[in-house]
Amino acid sequence: MLPDLLLPMRYPAKRIRVILALAAFILSVVPATAQVTAQVTPQVTSQVNSQVTWRMTTEYPENNISGIGLTTFASRVSERTHGFVTVTNAFDNELKINSGQMPRAALDGRIAGGDAFAGALSGLDPVLGLSTLPFLVQSVEVARASNSRARPLYEKALAARGLKLLYVTIWPATGLWSERSLDGGDDLPKLNLRAYDTNSSEVMRAAGANAQFLPMDAALAGLKEHRLNAFLTSGDGGAGRKLWDFLPHFTAINYAMPISIAFVRSDAFAQLAEPMQREVLAAAAETEQSQFALLAHRTSENYARMRDNGVRIAEPAPPSLVAALRKAATPAIAAWETQAGPDAAAIVEWARQQ
Repeated sequence: MLPDLLLPMRYPAKRIRVILALAAFILSVVPATAQVTAQVTPQVTSQVNSQVTWRMTTEYPENNISGIGLTTFASRVSERTHGFVTVTNAFDNELKINSGQMPRAALDGRIAGGDAFAGALSGLDPVLGLSTLPFLVQSVEVARASNSRARPLYEKALAARGLKLLYVTIWPATGLWSERSLDGGDDLPKLNLRAYDTNSSEVMRAAGANAQFLPMDAALAGLKEHRLNAFLTSGDGGAGRKLWDFLPHFTAINYAMPISIAFVRSDAFAQLAEPMQREVLAAAAETEQSQFALLAHRTSENYARMRDNGVRIAEPAPPSLVAALRKAATPAIAAWETQAGPDAAAIVEWARQQ
């Protein structure tokens, strides 16, 4: 348009009309430019200058496998986003938010996310209890493969509740910590036992134990008050909490290889620009790989620490004890398969055949 207006400038008679046209054009452009600047500049400035901080939590200590995962994730995220996204962690239930409470706490804005023991999340969706099914997984390789198959189901269950899965941590195998040695199935009725989810409490009760599902803090209080004399947890979970102060026996029943799931609120993730989202997911993938690498020596390291603190480890477990628990587990697994649906049941069937 400007070249067309400037051509007539060489004719003096038309100069006034051209000047008026130029003035009108400039006046028409300036308001639009100002409007665009008003709309875009604050947003761009905000994206460039502001940083994002995610408050995340776990109910386990910093030296526990869950705590190690959050520490690793925070480091990888900071490095990959050059400090644009910062993760600040709270360990050992510092925020008084246990695993089962973390989804609601995230949605309420008290935290951005956390690393939650998956069994405690099974109330949201039964599929999240897959990894705590008894005697289904007996090796690290099968645990990894079954969780890989189940990952889309985990993601769907969390997404339906406004949560974004970041990474999965596989824990060492679950055993029984107890006040006295367990010599066989006949000892199960003598146990006042803390179970770690609904499924395990049902299995232990079916086997004769007085079992209840308790978050870690409540369970530790029951232990100190001598209302409990046994814990169902891994060497990792027990060592991190120094259960040997009360329960000096560990029976390696290889009940399950459960997982914890790290997640963040979906809208907190969606607020990141796409390049930042990619870096956060890359950091999560690196954390998951790092967590899996820990398993290679984690059990032996835990056992060494336990023995150093006077724990007597029964490995293998007495056959009659394992047989009683396996028998009690059958109805619980069948009930879970019905609740969780055919896709989840297919993963269970695959794991059985390994």
